Amino acid sequence: MDVWLGAETGLLKGVSVSRKQAVNFSSAGATRLSREQEVRALCWAAPGEAEVLVGQADGIVRTFSTEKGAFASSRRCGEPADGCFSGLLALGPALATCTETGAVRVWKEGEDEAATEVQAGGHVSRMRQSPVEPQRVATGGKENPLKIWDLENPDKPVFSAKNLRDTYLDLRQPHWVRDMAFLPQSDKVVTCTGYHQVHVFDPSSPRRRPVLEAVFGECPLTALSLTADGLTVAVANTQGQMALLDLRKGLVRGVLKGATGSIRALQCHPALPLIASCGLDRFLRIHSLEDRKLQHKVYLKSRLNCLLFSSSDPNAEAPPLKVKEEEEEDEVWDAMEHVHEQGGVHEEEEEVQEEDQSVDKEEEEEVQEEDQSVDKEEEEEVQEEDQSDHGPNHGPYSSSRCIGHISIATA
Repeated sequence: MDVWLGAETGLLKGVSVSRKQAVNFSSAGATRLSREQEVRALCWAAPGEAEVLVGQADGIVRTFSTEKGAFASSRRCGEPADGCFSGLLALGPALATCTETGAVRVWKEGEDEAATEVQAGGHVSRMRQSPVEPQRVATGGKENPLKIWDLENPDKPVFSAKNLRDTYLDLRQPHWVRDMAFLPQSDKVVTCTGYHQVHVFDPSSPRRRPVLEAVFGECPLTALSLTADGLTVAVANTQGQMALLDLRKGLVRGVLKGATGSIRALQCHPALPLIASCGLDRFLRIHSLEDRKLQHKVYLKSRLNCLLFSSSDPNAEAPPLKVKEEEEEDEVWDAMEHVHEQGGVHEEEEEVQEEDQSVDKEEEEEVQEEDQSVDKEEEEEVQEEDQSDHGPNHGPYSSSRCIGHISIATA
């Protein structure tokens, strides 16, 4: 599979773009779909991409084997009262979770209790991991500024951002961190906010405020993703608008068109100039970062929350796979009765032609009979009129006699 996606219905969806197929995977023993098992976070369990960690809204994290195509195990990493997962990541054999209430926990393998717990503040929207130092994570949310934590020393944050300066009217500016990402080979962090802003923070700088600020659109930004070179960031908002921003100048380089609903997840391919997006319009879209054109579009029937791009090339050709839906469809067609067993379509056409010819002959005979009866009636009427004209009272001399009689009487 090229892309893995989590849906509101609790399904894990695998999409093979090269084969143009999508497969749904549900937890073992699930008899029906439930919003309580809504998938809110996805991440790789190991660098080999053999397993996917699936974080559900009910606090359970399931491990899905991409080789076997089934869920291998599950463990409880929180309670529904803690809120949904806003972050999920792997720390070697352990894993780290973050909930909307701000509880960042580290779970070691085989233990039911969290080994480390950090309170990152309330209304946390996202937690991201540093690619350079895996033990460092960044958190942020509504009225909860960006913080960078070292999970090995969780007593206090390594960095805590300051709010923007007040406006020229001395009014405080609200802040709402929706998503963030660590720049590759750097300590800098780029964030997007619910007030259509993009900020770049540098922990090594004495300033705790953003070193770069850019604005895109007028709607809240919901997700972002960095390109492989780290010079461009892709952002998306609640109206389905996506754009590429240059982090060196803070300018918009271009827009990605096609989405019609709120975008909930963005991810650039780790090696290729591709970017995948999903959201409320139930479509998976893959755009090219070079010409910004839409390359693939897949309808997945459910509203999507998160996605995970594999390192494989989605445009590579692959032989088609047989799926259950196609086999069931073939069985249905095979079980149907054949209409043309002996003569095929030609026999039916001949029968139809014979029926048409017989109908035409009958109509012609009826028309001829009607014409003959009409002709006979007309001939009889004409003969009767002729006989009445040559009768004794209307002979050739009857009129002259009357005239003569009148003339003699007048004289």
